[in-house]
Amino acid sequence: MRLISWNVNGFRACLQKGFAEFFAQVDADIFCLQETKMQEGQADFNPEGYYAYYNSAIKKGYSGTAVFSKQQPLQVTLGINDQYNDEGRVLTLEYPEFYLVNCYVPNSQTELARLEYRLQFEDTMRNYLSDLNKRKPVIYCGDLNVAHQEIDLKNPKTNTKSAGFTLEEREKFSQLLTAGFTDSYRYLYPETTGVYSWWSYRFKAREKNAGWRIDYFVVANSLAKQIIDAKIHMQVLGSDHCPVELEIKI
Repeated sequence: MRLISWNVNGFRACLQKGFAEFFAQVDADIFCLQETKMQEGQADFNPEGYYAYYNSAIKKGYSGTAVFSKQQPLQVTLGINDQYNDEGRVLTLEYPEFYLVNCYVPNSQTELARLEYRLQFEDTMRNYLSDLNKRKPVIYCGDLNVAHQEIDLKNPKTNTKSAGFTLEEREKFSQLLTAGFTDSYRYLYPETTGVYSWWSYRFKAREKNAGWRIDYFVVANSLAKQIIDAKIHMQVLGSDHCPVELEIKI
């Protein structure tokens, strides 16, 4: 099974920058989007052979998630137990063998103005994933807005107080892994450096590969040995993020 996750930073804009071509080329079984910045029905994209699910923010042009799936899920849930759904950040699809949770984690923002909100979200999400994991294995993916280790960004020393690399945010990710989950990319490539999934639009960051790895596929520990490959498609343009991929035997 091949799964793709991509923060498209505006789905309608990304559709003008080669999204459909990549979608067709990669032929994923499940394709997850974050930061769609639209309401359902506003994008002219209806791929044949896929079921489409959207969770849009109340505020138009902001946040939002979507999933395209070849297999019809048993159930689709918006938000986290009726919480945190005003910004359309979470979509859960239940399949016979596993749960898929697609998430756009809140950014802590400039001067860490939203850090406390972000940390509360992390605790709620970790408890939610742990509860699901007791029923069947979980695949958790999306823009998780954290570079977990120093090798996950180009300039760790100058970003220790930046949103996405604070000790508090990194610790929350560590707590998630301790709760029974595996970072699929680091499971296969524990020491690989220079591989990122997001670059600032400023200072020619992408050209210099001054990036961050903040997009993930995190899987239940029980699925870790079934991971075939984890890829980061750095060559794919269309957003300030690039797609990440999980190939897994389920």
